[in-house]
Amino acid sequence: MSILAVLEQRAGSWNRMSFETVAAAQQLAKELNTTASAAVLGQGIASLSTELASVQLEKVYLVEHDLLKDYTPDAYTVALRQLVERAKPSMVLFPHTYQVRDFLPKLATSLNRVAVSDAVSHRVDNGQAVLVRQLFQGKVNVDVRFAGDAPHFGSFQAGAYRADRVIAGTAPVEKFAPQISAGQVRIKPLELFRESQRAVDLGAAEIIVSVGRGIKESENIPLVQKLADALGAELAASRPICDAGWLPMERQVGSSGQTVAPKMYMAIGISGAIQHLVGMKGSRIIVAINKDPNAPIFEVADYGIVGDLFQVVPELIEAIQKSK
Repeated sequence: MSILAVLEQRAGSWNRMSFETVAAAQQLAKELNTTASAAVLGQGIASLSTELASVQLEKVYLVEHDLLKDYTPDAYTVALRQLVERAKPSMVLFPHTYQVRDFLPKLATSLNRVAVSDAVSHRVDNGQAVLVRQLFQGKVNVDVRFAGDAPHFGSFQAGAYRADRVIAGTAPVEKFAPQISAGQVRIKPLELFRESQRAVDLGAAEIIVSVGRGIKESENIPLVQKLADALGAELAASRPICDAGWLPMERQVGSSGQTVAPKMYMAIGISGAIQHLVGMKGSRIIVAINKDPNAPIFEVADYGIVGDLFQVVPELIEAIQKSK
């Protein structure tokens, strides 16, 4: 029994969720009394494997091929199938990114297996890993047990594990060159969607200031933007704000938007509907400002201010500016 974490990089830079997956693999390995390894795919990414070698792992797999330079589900599936056959892990873990959502079902199906996607936690029961998923927009948690022979596949939601809890150490690096032919890759990579000028990846933000219906009208959005600027944060919103067109949909946090786990999430005028909480409750610190003391957002907040945001926010901005 062993665990393999497959990490994600783009153009030589880590996806921030990758080391959350390493933390999950290390924790599971400890609880199952087994070992954890990690793999990174691409071309010309030796520096990433060197960085990964400073983590407590049994082995780091550096998987390189010219056809892995730009992501395609075909090439990744072929390469990972060969890696799984070589490493023979009992469980393969992934960060639940857009890219993983694209190729993981294809990979699992090609091996006649299923994948448990978007898990939020795990536990070990009688020596078996049990993954916890949420249904009905986070209203119900369900335990999922794997049946059948290994390997088993799973992906974890952003913020399910903390990257800063990765255990340091040393690990040997093993280079692995998969056999991939051009004929196996049917998809031609085009410009990445997230590289468009207006696009924003809230998942990469360390601080997020998010606004809800308590802002009342679009003309008041600049007030919250001013707070975000003072904090060096990204501006986000709950669904009603984006549905109304007050902010672009790419800034929506929640079950139908982005799932985020920043160091600090500030919810301003957001009541805390379950659809929104699903997208941000993995944040390390949650600060809530709402005039309703019974708002559900206070149930998950680390710090809460009960008050009128139009009075509280300007005072916060002034205090932050003075502190600088």
